[in-house]
Amino acid sequence: MIAAVGASASAPEAWLYLNPERTRPRPDGDAPRLVLFDRDGTLTVDDPPYNGDPARVRLRPTAREAVDVLRDRHIAVGVVSNQSGVGRGLLTRAQVEAVADRIEQLLGRFDAWVFCPHTPAAGCACRKPAPGLVLAATDALGVPPAATAVIGDIGADVGAATAAGAAGVLVPTAVTRAEEVAAAPVVAPDLLAAVRSLLPRAVA
Repeated sequence: MIAAVGASASAPEAWLYLNPERTRPRPDGDAPRLVLFDRDGTLTVDDPPYNGDPARVRLRPTAREAVDVLRDRHIAVGVVSNQSGVGRGLLTRAQVEAVADRIEQLLGRFDAWVFCPHTPAAGCACRKPAPGLVLAATDALGVPPAATAVIGDIGADVGAATAAGAAGVLVPTAVTRAEEVAAAPVVAPDLLAAVRSLLPRAVA
């Protein structure tokens, strides 16, 4: 089960969880030391929206392969996720944690999870495209943002990466807008391709 820790100075109202046996990322040429994934629509199929039921978690194609490639190279992996369903009264913290636990059953342990529980109107520092979630994860894992990448399915994920000083990769789905695809610095057809785009060409 994921373990909650104290708030981060970068996003004091975010929910931060760390794996006590987390990866100690090591420099590896041009590869990032930390890759952060969005949750809904990226690691998992966003159906139903605001899912709080672990039994309804379904992985996106190549999610397992993508995460395994990173772990095999001793690259830390984490999740940064807006969960406005909490602020809207549609989800509880226990439900968010239960879904995260189910994802870890399917994909293995992540080094960090960081959630924003606020609605867009809350004006918090953590909700993507603000950089708070990304910075909270990099601070907690001791990895500079410049050595970090964020993979997501919408422009807010790429925007959070850019605002934090990290690399961003977009993996479009049916909900991704055309303008978000056009603006993304890197676009990949699936998660495994997104991960490979981050690795040196000789090993990708």
